Amino acid sequence: MLGIVVILITLGLLIYLAYRGISLLILAPALATFAVVASLEGRVLASYTQIFMGSTADFIALYFPVFLLGAVFGKLMEDSGSAEVLANAIIERLGSNRAILAVVLSCAVMTYGGVSLFVVAFAVFPIAAALFRQADIPKRLIPATIALGAFTFTMTALPGTPAIQNAIPMPYFGTSPFAAPGLGVITAVVMFSLGMLWLQYRARKLAKEGYGDHDDADFTPDKELRERAAGEGFDLMELPVEQQPVGPPPILIAVLPLVLVIAINLVFTFLIIPRMDTDYLALPIYGETAIDQVRGIWSVIAALVLSLLVLIATNWRRLTGLKQSVDNGANASLLPIFNTASLVGFGAVIASLGAFLLIRDTVVGVGGDNPLISLAIAVNVLAGMTGSASGGMSIALSTLGETYLEMAQVHGINPELLHRVTAVATGGLDTLPHNGAVITLLAITRLTHRQAYFDLAMTAMVVPFASLVVLITLGTLFGSF
Repeated sequence: MLGIVVILITLGLLIYLAYRGISLLILAPALATFAVVASLEGRVLASYTQIFMGSTADFIALYFPVFLLGAVFGKLMEDSGSAEVLANAIIERLGSNRAILAVVLSCAVMTYGGVSLFVVAFAVFPIAAALFRQADIPKRLIPATIALGAFTFTMTALPGTPAIQNAIPMPYFGTSPFAAPGLGVITAVVMFSLGMLWLQYRARKLAKEGYGDHDDADFTPDKELRERAAGEGFDLMELPVEQQPVGPPPILIAVLPLVLVIAINLVFTFLIIPRMDTDYLALPIYGETAIDQVRGIWSVIAALVLSLLVLIATNWRRLTGLKQSVDNGANASLLPIFNTASLVGFGAVIASLGAFLLIRDTVVGVGGDNPLISLAIAVNVLAGMTGSASGGMSIALSTLGETYLEMAQVHGINPELLHRVTAVATGGLDTLPHNGAVITLLAITRLTHRQAYFDLAMTAMVVPFASLVVLITLGTLFGSF
């Protein structure tokens, strides 16, 4: 009983102290040590060096290329002007009479193509503010609108997305970025539709309120905003580099890298890698693994590398600060991956405690004979506790992934369905008020939780949760497709 109380107290401290702004790099190992000492199991140094650091290092070794390449890709999309061109093109095409749809789609196109949420929020907000003001739509709906396009269906549901939330389950289940494509598309459509219905309903209900008295002119990230954003798991290096005025790229040049990310990912996943001779992976020097364990990661790496080369080649004259952009993008990948990896190490230490076996058995037993239900609940709850979609997912999979895979095999469930349920489940309770992306988005838009969080929670938490129910129902009835 003592062990369970200690685990619950530790998780409660993680939520509270993370919300108070304490770095996860300090918080995760400190609380893991506290849990070991308070549970009277006493293996403090061994738990830190052999369990915490071992799990942290394993996560970094596996996913660092994805974090690194994704951050550099998003940085170059921003600094080349491609991100702004895409946002402007979509918004101009749809016009102010479809302001909400225009902002959602502009965010969705960029995040599905691999641009980071942070870059998208900074690129889209000034345009969204002008558009909402012109259409006289309340400003407090902007965070919810950006969140729907950037934090939901393109992050977790659409097959092929290079988002880390779609990459993390691959080694655990031996799947690819395109796991359960039919179910993923249906779930994405449900998310998009429900979110749009909510935003349009709120826009009509709040019509008399209008945009409101807000000073959004000449939006630039001030020092306070930059520091606050950096403290919430992002890096100041992701902010734009001042480039020489060469002119923005044409729309086709701007969209080409995004299209290539998905297309190359698809080609490597289903055409190139399956035809490669990969028997050598069974050798000790390569970790005695199998191609199913690395195929997804290889595909994402290849897609991002080749798309980056095309992005640089087609924007060579525009990227006058290329070295600085690449350096800053690389540096920007460090804080997010170390934050997430620290949470993985924290979860590994918690899982090593004797009381965790009772918690595991209780969680796994939820849902009866349907492991999809307990998997969704476990991932959602951990994502909410850590305030991180990737962090919660990583803890769940590192501690329970093998158990769920065995349960799926017993019940005849395709691992691809486990992958898609896991990914979609991260996009629910992770959007609680202490989530770093939520706090940063509100800081960017210069709104408070009281002003904007209700609608943001509806589009980025309630809607994804409802979509998850649809996904589990369809997957249970028809299997993976």
